[in-house]
Amino acid sequence: MTMPSEDRIQQHRRYLMCRPDHFTVSYEINPWMDRARPPDTAKALRQWQVLHDTYVRLGHRVDLIDPIPGLDDMVYTANSGLVIDGVALGARFSVSERRGEERPFRQWFAAHGYGVVEPVAMQEGEGDLMLAGQIILAGYGFRTQLDSHAEVARVFGREVVSLRLVNPFYYHLDTALCVLDPVEGPGGVERANIAYLPSAFDERAQSELLERFPDAIRLPPSVPESLGLNAVSDGRNVVMSPAATHFADQLRERGYHTVPVDLSELHLGGGGIKCCTLELRGGRS
Repeated sequence: MTMPSEDRIQQHRRYLMCRPDHFTVSYEINPWMDRARPPDTAKALRQWQVLHDTYVRLGHRVDLIDPIPGLDDMVYTANSGLVIDGVALGARFSVSERRGEERPFRQWFAAHGYGVVEPVAMQEGEGDLMLAGQIILAGYGFRTQLDSHAEVARVFGREVVSLRLVNPFYYHLDTALCVLDPVEGPGGVERANIAYLPSAFDERAQSELLERFPDAIRLPPSVPESLGLNAVSDGRNVVMSPAATHFADQLRERGYHTVPVDLSELHLGGGGIKCCTLELRGGRS
């Protein structure tokens, strides 16, 4: 369904980010990471700063959490939890290398007025939990336990749709799916839409997504694998990888405005734009 760009509604958002001062690849926990190919930390910081400044230029609020030495992946703030209506469900990481991030993020949430819920089951925040309209899309198969989805439903009182990921390059939901409309209903769109890569999901998940989002942007398998869908949309502007040219064409056809930001150095840790961006919904200003 084509929509003129002037009809797209930009929603002003609030994001949590973390400077990659200590970003490196000292371990390997996903197919992107290679200790023999370490990132240039200074370059990663420059790219991250462009992303930060892009959000500010677009009118969004960006909060920062202080980076901690030894926590290489703290820059990927999306994995730290899920925040809806002032409630922050913290992450419980499946990999030991990232468990040190859990407490600092929960302390930040509490200090900034969010009601913090300590998780029981393993889940990795907005990496695998994405709010799409009134429902929460929840990935599992690599990092997040399926059992966590019932806990997420209880905490937020929303329907949770379980989606099994089957390709290890798409080990988190936010590498294979992008929510294009952050607000559904009054002040937003009539029905939130998404973009996704069907081949990253099992057949049951593909059928579920097709039924729920018949107008979604569906992208063909990409070779080599890319982080093109690891993008952030405010309803009009989609901040995305400049390498995802096919996705950009599809977005422009739908009336979205594409905003390319190169985060290639941070790709070496297995994350991109969305991974570096946790949305803060509700809470005190």
